[in-house]
Amino acid sequence: MKSLYRKTLQWFSGIIALALLLPMVSHSGESAERVMTGLDVLESGGFQELRGKWVGVITNHTGVNSSGRHIVDLLCNAPGVKMAAIFTPEHGFEGKLDEKVASGTDPASRLPVHSLYGTSQRPTNELLKGLDALVFDIQSVGVRFYTYITTMAYAMEEAAENGLDFYVLDRPNPVDASVVEGPVLDEGLQSFTAYFPMPVRHGMTMGELALMFNTEYKIGAKLHVIPMRGYQRDLDYDDTGLPWPAPSPNLRTLTQTKLYPGVALIESANVSVGRGTATPFELVGAPWIKKDELARYLSGQNLAGVKFVAEEFVPAENKYKNKVCQGVRIVIADDDALDPVVLGLELTAALYRLYPDQFLIDKTLPMFGSQEVLDAIQDCASTESIACVWEPQLERFKAMRAKYLLYP
Repeated sequence: MKSLYRKTLQWFSGIIALALLLPMVSHSGESAERVMTGLDVLESGGFQELRGKWVGVITNHTGVNSSGRHIVDLLCNAPGVKMAAIFTPEHGFEGKLDEKVASGTDPASRLPVHSLYGTSQRPTNELLKGLDALVFDIQSVGVRFYTYITTMAYAMEEAAENGLDFYVLDRPNPVDASVVEGPVLDEGLQSFTAYFPMPVRHGMTMGELALMFNTEYKIGAKLHVIPMRGYQRDLDYDDTGLPWPAPSPNLRTLTQTKLYPGVALIESANVSVGRGTATPFELVGAPWIKKDELARYLSGQNLAGVKFVAEEFVPAENKYKNKVCQGVRIVIADDDALDPVVLGLELTAALYRLYPDQFLIDKTLPMFGSQEVLDAIQDCASTESIACVWEPQLERFKAMRAKYLLYP
């Protein structure tokens, strides 16, 4: 019975793979070839780089090839590759948890699964003993404060200390890798959600970030980036031909991911961003907000690409669990015109100006990463003048970033 099941599954996977090799049609109506991720490229070469090595893989549910096969399955069946362990980031191996994650065992491969978002955020020397290489394959979202970035960087540091090769299998930046935007992190604010002094939207892939970290922080990892094929910086994710993998429980759609760089700027304050609802990051609210007042104010700012609809909602979990929140639903009207960081600025300014006694604006500092920007918002400066505040640092970051770019 198991043999029949496996044959059926292999047949079905083959049909999917054949379909995926056909040219795709982009949202503009033009034919677009499928992008090959770093995993696809490594697989196409028969995993030659990993043969003869004892390997630990840092991954989650997003580490799949173009036909949907998971990297753990592929490496367990790759000739000459000796799989030893799995390491997982925030949200766990299946990407479903919104809490600290326990270690365990993968029932399919019987391999140990070591959590890097539990008692430790780094792979320990003991866990790395006997390994020759770590392989990182996780879909990130192109924003400074996403923890997958720090998980990769911490693992690079430990790999360097233990003399291991470190492979990064590159994947697309889903919020446009041609755009670099927002305040650069102040020195001294580094944390698990802010590993490196870079802007909110860094405009880089994970492979490019690894190259930058390794050089600028002098990590000294034996780093090998497996680049994508067919990828260009300004590709919309839905034009890559790749399925959307929903990198975490509250980024279920591309719409939510596109709003995330802006809406997430305020979520460390006393505001719900829709976690615990069906549409996280499409909602902003709190019990002390007046929905019609906020919607009217935000609509009056005439932000390009978005509309605001007054809405009431009750989160089933997370902030304001089971409490009625009034606020707005954010609707993307034009993807190309949307500027999520400006959206985040306007949301912050609106909440501060309308509810100065309730909104805890100082709590947003870890997300904005710039005290000067928060001061400007509290001084009621215009969006244009606030953008001028971060421009000098942003230009310096762009100049540094240019040295590590892999794609046109």
